[in-house]
Amino acid sequence: MTLNDHTLGTLFEQLGLDADDDARARFVGEHRPIPADVLLADASFWSESQAAFLREALASDSPWALPVDELDALLR
Repeated sequence: MTLNDHTLGTLFEQLGLDADDDARARFVGEHRPIPADVLLADASFWSESQAAFLREALASDSPWALPVDELDALLR
């Protein structure tokens, strides 16, 4: 059995963000709510490379798609 190392914490690391629990909670608190008509990757607080990573993760249904969806839900 392979453990999924694509978690919300590792997603934050991949995006170049602080990944500890407190930092993640702060990030969500500072950036929510994203309006319902705005895609996660189109939110104004992402850099171009972060937004591209989020788009690609969802478009290719990569192992990152689940934590990206989790982040999206947290930010709504």
